[in-house]
Amino acid sequence: MIGRRDFAKLSALTLAWAGLPSYGQNTYTLQKPIGYAAIGLGTISDIFMHACAQSQMAKVTALVTGHPDTKGVKYAGMYGIPKTSIYTYETFDRIADNKDVDAVYIGLPNSMHCEYTVRAAQAGKHVLCEKPMAISSAECRKMIDACRQAKVKLMIGYRVHYDPTWMQAIQIIGSGGVGQLESFQGGFYGQQPAGAWRLSKKLGGGGALMDLGIYPLNAIRHITGEEPTDFTAVVSTREQSGRFTEVEQSMEWTMKFPSGVIASCGCSYGERGPSFVNINGEKGYLVMEPAFHYDGVHLHGEVGGQQIDQLGTGKLPFQFVLEAEHFANCIRSNKEPESPGEEGLKDMLAIEAIYKAAGAPIA
Repeated sequence: MIGRRDFAKLSALTLAWAGLPSYGQNTYTLQKPIGYAAIGLGTISDIFMHACAQSQMAKVTALVTGHPDTKGVKYAGMYGIPKTSIYTYETFDRIADNKDVDAVYIGLPNSMHCEYTVRAAQAGKHVLCEKPMAISSAECRKMIDACRQAKVKLMIGYRVHYDPTWMQAIQIIGSGGVGQLESFQGGFYGQQPAGAWRLSKKLGGGGALMDLGIYPLNAIRHITGEEPTDFTAVVSTREQSGRFTEVEQSMEWTMKFPSGVIASCGCSYGERGPSFVNINGEKGYLVMEPAFHYDGVHLHGEVGGQQIDQLGTGKLPFQFVLEAEHFANCIRSNKEPESPGEEGLKDMLAIEAIYKAAGAPIA
């Protein structure tokens, strides 16, 4: 059985392989932190701002909100942000003149990602945008083009790419620890209450696939380094309360990759269930459950004929610290992010193909 010492070695190798600083340690502490403007002050932005407060490489230096006198004042007080750096959506473009802002973090509803990425790029600010990148591949391309033309960087917030336990799993697979990959199963299931913006087609662009299903989709794309070519999919909305009048409740789909790897995935906004992945190879397997939570990621399986079992030790908001610091490092060093806009575009192309296979294409 592979013990803690062996896993520690694997973790160190994985961190070195990815070119990322380990959590809580970096070589940039003597430099001025990268300043982020948080756009939209909902739950996800709250976590991101808390993460920046734990970092010496990243700092929230401005806020963009529709409630400047309430939410804006509250968070400005929490993070030492001057009131002159609180913007509304109408005054957002003035951020171009704020020298304390190097980048923006977009934690808005999905349908607003494109507009504020383009406006941020035009203001000369780098962009860290939450996933899904947008609500269509056309919007994704527009975002990529705007950032390229403005010569600013664009990164999509695939936080698990930066989680050491996930990186460890990628390293094991890449080194042949499970042999040739054969199949993959993954799912992410949860609930959304009536009235949530994610249940609005206008704001969310789609249902559970856009928010939860994108995790197993991105995971298998990330693991294989391939793009799926064949899709089957079904959607189901069993609940009759009216909660799911605009978006699907549940979806299951399959994909086949050029190498022959097959994947079966699922997601839901109306059921209880785990977040998990099963990665099956000819010589071994890996299981992650929970796989996509903010903390407590659990990796186990069989590698080289030996059982492994590793529980991630990072606690919320450490994944957000890692991604904020990765982007800060990219800005400082003029490097491309590990999860650039092109990664978000590829997911959106697959999402559109999945909806089409289910007979429910994105409008």
